[in-house]
Amino acid sequence: MSNNEKAAGSTESRPRSEAWKTALTMLQSAKPPFVPEGAEAMTVLVEFPPGDPGTPPHRHSGPAFGYMLEGEMLFELEGEPERVIKAGETFWEPGGDVIHYQDGNNRTDSPSRFLVTMMCAPGQPMLTLVEEDELAQRQHLRAPRPGP
Repeated sequence: MSNNEKAAGSTESRPRSEAWKTALTMLQSAKPPFVPEGAEAMTVLVEFPPGDPGTPPHRHSGPAFGYMLEGEMLFELEGEPERVIKAGETFWEPGGDVIHYQDGNNRTDSPSRFLVTMMCAPGQPMLTLVEEDELAQRQHLRAPRPGP
């Protein structure tokens, strides 16, 4: 093949796309208060069946950034009122000492799925469950719960 001939399928033979100029949509922007030195980033997929209460109260060693793929999540962090996060919405938490009370499926008729990217401190687990006695000691830091 001469230098003037172009191989089929080569990048030279395809027109350049302009789609990259509008392909990005900002979903979330946050300045986390703390990223542990030497943190390892990991992205996980979480899937809960209909009505599942989710992970018991827990915390993460570093910040976590999430995107709801399907369904709805009942989300509650220490000091913030519970809220519903729907498919296509984002969430984040600072990690560290903050307790993550709820991440359960808010729907009884469909599963929920979300992605979370976390910055984990070296040598620490990505998730640590909070004991009942600590929950009782920190009850004053939890936002008021909705009434019946």
